[in-house]
Amino acid sequence: MRSAPLSSTESSWRAEAMDLHILDHRLRVTSISKTGLENYTHPLIKLIFLRNRTRCKFFSLTETPENYTVVLDEEGFKELQPSEHLQVEGSTWLPLNVISNGNASSSSQAVGVTKIAKSVIAPLAEQHVSVFMLSTYQTDFILVRETDLSVVIHTLQEEFNIYREVKGESVPVQGQNAQNGLRKNGREASHATVHPVLIPENQFCVMSLDPDTLPAIATTLIDVLFYSNNPKEDTSQAQDLECIKFFSFSLIDGYISLVMDTEAQRQFPADLLFTSSSGELWRMVRIGGQPLGFDECGIVAQISQPLADSDISAYYISTFSFDHALVPEEDIVSVTEMLKDQRKEAAR
Repeated sequence: MRSAPLSSTESSWRAEAMDLHILDHRLRVTSISKTGLENYTHPLIKLIFLRNRTRCKFFSLTETPENYTVVLDEEGFKELQPSEHLQVEGSTWLPLNVISNGNASSSSQAVGVTKIAKSVIAPLAEQHVSVFMLSTYQTDFILVRETDLSVVIHTLQEEFNIYREVKGESVPVQGQNAQNGLRKNGREASHATVHPVLIPENQFCVMSLDPDTLPAIATTLIDVLFYSNNPKEDTSQAQDLECIKFFSFSLIDGYISLVMDTEAQRQFPADLLFTSSSGELWRMVRIGGQPLGFDECGIVAQISQPLADSDISAYYISTFSFDHALVPEEDIVSVTEMLKDQRKEAAR
């Protein structure tokens, strides 16, 4: 039984059949320090631009004021040499993807993590499963630890048809009973910490690019990623976060997604990057006062559930240190008030 009613987004979407796919990637979550970036520019350029020279199929690079978060599959991970500048989260992560296979259309236009807040994010939080989110222009990837997979399957099997992709084939996953899965990840139940949030002034765009035109923006992309500022400038920016440095590039199974602010967007040729027909601008909610770590459960649910209740679209990008939600600019005032109320309630 659900403890909260479905939003109109999810109730209409729930009427459609939903499939949950466990994708055929085994991922590592890493962080490269700003001061050590020069040691990794060659492998990163190879992973971004030289697809025919690497077998990596899942690659995501996100720059924040603190560091560069790199999420990549085992083939890509081989390209990153160990050093004092590279931090590696110890787990192997599996990406999940929700696909609606019905023909019914939703009356709501809400997109992103909002669609899966109650059907995926909240149930996993209740079972103490930590998730790492990566929203892209095309879809939302929910990363879970490989060791938590049995808990995930048991928790979601009533809501979804679950498939595991194996060498390009989608193989149905048989249901598991409670003894095989539920509450077997060894984590104690605890009340989720209500983390502080920061709402910088930048306006952001969520965009895509035809992979064949990637060489045409190579110089600009390299400049934005690797030469836009130096570590000293980043330190001062981290202290004054009216605007925040945030740039995300993903190349996953041949699809490119870019998240950048409007200042960075102006450096790219306008005719090569494309976004939704509305050309919507987004504002960021950055979650966490101190680095969040990877073991706490419910951080994504804490943000996504109130947004789902209000039918507010949201992209969500986790990084090595903090989490980031992107909401439509026209909703930022109501989102700000919602989060203030949430924190007042938690303080009582």
